[in-house]
Amino acid sequence: MLDTILNSLMKPTKLEKEQLKSLEFHDDMPLDVYDTRLSQKEKTPIISDVLFKNKSIYVSKHNRYAPYPTHSHTFLEMNYMLRGSCDEVVDSQRIHLEQGDVLLLDVGCKHSVGYLGTNDLLINILFRDKEINLDLLNDLRSSKSVLYEFLLNRRIGDDSKIRYLLFGHDEESEVQETIDRIIEEYYLQRDFSDTIISAYLSILIAQLVRNYKIDIHKELSKQQMLAVEMLKEINDNYQDVSLEKLAAKYDYNRNYLSNLFKKEVGDTFSHILTKQRLINANILIKSTTLPISKIIKEVGINNRTFFYKKYISYYKNAPGFSRKEATKNTY
Repeated sequence: MLDTILNSLMKPTKLEKEQLKSLEFHDDMPLDVYDTRLSQKEKTPIISDVLFKNKSIYVSKHNRYAPYPTHSHTFLEMNYMLRGSCDEVVDSQRIHLEQGDVLLLDVGCKHSVGYLGTNDLLINILFRDKEINLDLLNDLRSSKSVLYEFLLNRRIGDDSKIRYLLFGHDEESEVQETIDRIIEEYYLQRDFSDTIISAYLSILIAQLVRNYKIDIHKELSKQQMLAVEMLKEINDNYQDVSLEKLAAKYDYNRNYLSNLFKKEVGDTFSHILTKQRLINANILIKSTTLPISKIIKEVGINNRTFFYKKYISYYKNAPGFSRKEATKNTY
């Protein structure tokens, strides 16, 4: 982060001075940015897209010296703890942010922000594009791995939905570096800033997908842990993994492993293995010029007719069409 930007953000604004004096929240949002109908329906102030004023992204410093009451948005929001720390309540869950932490809030996620002191800088980055949401991020990540998809579904459960993601601070976090560049471009407003911010936003989404980790091992039973280990084997060794090999490795009966896997994962070992092979084949089809016949063998499938049937069923397109579309989008 450039010192000029950081020093500017550290200076108290007029509204912050008022809040420091009264220790009470002062709303600096114009009345027209609130969606009156939704706010009445949800019984919570909801900020609408009017805030952007024809921009695709909105960056602001969260006002210090007073708690910010519960509210929501009709767009995706990111809270970036640039300096210091703070507490938020998100969907009734208390979350503590330390310097470098990134909190991603989905459309409609209700949250409030606690008191921020002089050395606490919380940066709000708001994305207008409604196509960018947590479902998209989860779909992007799960499309690369049946293991991730299983863990994600286990975490969500049948009757709940993830409304926020927390990315912990890291000394060399690529996510933080990209956010810093977005903030700098936003405030400096140099030539082509909007174009550069848009490019950084695409990079940021990809980095969020790559860096999002789910740790639920402590919540899993012994049987579920074994199913996760089998999914890891599929993920890492999809070309030649088999139930027979895993039965020998874990010293279990093959039929026992097969039944356990079906019970915990909800599908058969062979179906999940085929799905992972199709996922990796799709990646190679879209990102390389390898002949499709070679890709089929590369992912561990021997029957060409079987591959085409399963690929079309899963992706709703033939492999050749997928490659053509990927090439067209690249150019």
